[in-house]
Amino acid sequence: MSQAENLQAAAAAIRAADALLIGAGAGLGVDSGLPDFRGNDGFWKAYPPLKKLGLSFAKLANPYWFRSDPELAWGFYGHRRNLYRRTQPHQGYSLLKKWAARMPAGCFVFTSNVDGHFSRAGFPADHIVECHGTLEFLQCAVPCHGEIWPANNESIAMDHATLRAQPPLPICQRCGALARPNVLMFNDGDWIESRAQAQYDHYQAWRRKIRASKLVVVELGAGTAIPTVRLECESTGGTLIRINPREPETAPGHVSLDMGALAALTALDEVLQ
Repeated sequence: MSQAENLQAAAAAIRAADALLIGAGAGLGVDSGLPDFRGNDGFWKAYPPLKKLGLSFAKLANPYWFRSDPELAWGFYGHRRNLYRRTQPHQGYSLLKKWAARMPAGCFVFTSNVDGHFSRAGFPADHIVECHGTLEFLQCAVPCHGEIWPANNESIAMDHATLRAQPPLPICQRCGALARPNVLMFNDGDWIESRAQAQYDHYQAWRRKIRASKLVVVELGAGTAIPTVRLECESTGGTLIRINPREPETAPGHVSLDMGALAALTALDEVLQ
């Protein structure tokens, strides 16, 4: 089908739905001006000092660095947290929120993004799953206990030439050791998943509640390299609208939009009106 026909099919699925699931990966944030970490070239373009060290995203996003080089670890995660806080969620979030308000059986968000932008955009906290955690919460890096607490509003001071954080670094409220973001990293046996699990439990309860409802799934910018969001969206049994300029393929009976998130949402909203 043509792009126009796909937009019409997507709009028809949204109009017919009683419930909306929003699945979101890193591609959603690109339209807000956030960096694209796809591949080493994209990552190193965003963080040139790490190219000099030969550190890829997969190598650096590892709890090892909080033990061996806390200033480098917090330089990377602190820079991202500072950036996410400065960046405004783009207009596409408002369009999704508008569609969600029309759904008789409600809406849920399932995202691998750690930027907190769905909360910033006004989506209810008890209807969001952040399956990889969020930079807006902290935990002990040891960890000495299972508690998770909100990050403060202060920026992490850093040397931008080296991407190294400057003391004082965040510390554990209980033992005084280094704190780290409550984010799932690679090879991460220290991540405290209780907050994400509680979110997932709320999500599963909502899924049971809407079992008899007609579900539409709008998936945005979720890739195949870490396919958590794609797999969840595919497993729901609802009509899937996959919005992705790079990997838009869907199974027969679903809708594929080979577009960026904001462009697709804007075009869809025009058709819906």
